[in-house]
Amino acid sequence: MFQILSLKNGLDNVKGFYSGSTNVGLRKANSDGSTDGDVSFIRSESLCDVVSRFTTNRFAAAPIKHFLKYPANFQTDFILINAKNANAMTGAKGIEDIEELFGTLNCKLQITNPIMSSTGVIGYRLPLEKITTAFDAFDFNSKNSNSTARAIMTTDSFKKEICFKVELANGSSFHIAAIAKGAGMINPAMATMLCFIITDADIPRDDMDELLGIAVENSFNRISVDGDTSTNDSVFLLSNKQSGSYDKDAFREALNKITFELAMMILRDGEGATKTVAFEVKGAKNTEEAKKASMLLSNSLLVKTALFGEDPNWGRIASTIGASGIECDEEKLVIHYDDLLIYSKDQREINKDIEEKAHKIMKQPSFHITCELGLGNGAFTSYGCDLSYDYVKINAEYRT
Repeated sequence: MFQILSLKNGLDNVKGFYSGSTNVGLRKANSDGSTDGDVSFIRSESLCDVVSRFTTNRFAAAPIKHFLKYPANFQTDFILINAKNANAMTGAKGIEDIEELFGTLNCKLQITNPIMSSTGVIGYRLPLEKITTAFDAFDFNSKNSNSTARAIMTTDSFKKEICFKVELANGSSFHIAAIAKGAGMINPAMATMLCFIITDADIPRDDMDELLGIAVENSFNRISVDGDTSTNDSVFLLSNKQSGSYDKDAFREALNKITFELAMMILRDGEGATKTVAFEVKGAKNTEEAKKASMLLSNSLLVKTALFGEDPNWGRIASTIGASGIECDEEKLVIHYDDLLIYSKDQREINKDIEEKAHKIMKQPSFHITCELGLGNGAFTSYGCDLSYDYVKINAEYRT
């Protein structure tokens, strides 16, 4: 038995970890005159095992290529993060710039196998002179999860920060905490984002890799804002073992919970989004076919715009499933919005009463669309949001 407790102040609760941020001029002031950081760090006072998952984009950014140069099973004690510049498509020079940054930092702070992570505009080299000024401004012994969570934001409208304390039956406990960023270019293929998860659990490296893979597949790989996958997607899990406490089942549940809640935060913060929707496909021939149809529904621009217009047009749902290439039969298809039957072979046309009930469901900030195919036991649920006018505005002005 175990208990999972939610704590405030995110990363600050995890033993032996420190974090903070500063502004070096990469990010402009907020509309209220305040200024968030644009360069941040996460540091452990002892070496950590680290496992990761990265973008499926073939043009992976320089920070990912730098990470992959380290030997297998390496340990680290430092992550440096910058906003406003992705350091992607910068060639060999992009990696050299990272190595130069860490060479400078190592003169001020002893670090081992440091990790770089970047987010922002593609195609520009890092402004090294600006970023290195952060090293004199950082308090490397600070615990400031709030500022770190805000410093990694790009088009995010709110910070994404979670911490759990896991209490075990034997009286011991451990912490797991995370911060993430993401609001646009979110696709169910590692959900364009950065996520940093830290723990003081005494977890074996093999368990870290196994459980992170499961957690990512059931969370970040199931959400879609716009169907785009960026060059910098990264999820890191670091453990410094300092609690001396661990239970695999408890850790699995806490990690799954933390990644799913962060994924839902990212989806709710989808650029211009007004609602989130679960797309459950069940009764498919197999799981792979259910997954294919579900993800197409969460990515469909026609479906997303119908959600924004609160138009209960089941035709867009059915058409997407039919175009997916999976085995399906319109005589067996059944569609529900929450518990409301919206389509079946015996109810094809929407009458006034059903339309009014559907409108009420679609006005909610979140609801569930279920598509029963009636062909087998395959089932899969992905998560999407609507597509509004603001999405175009935000992305048209991304560099301004």
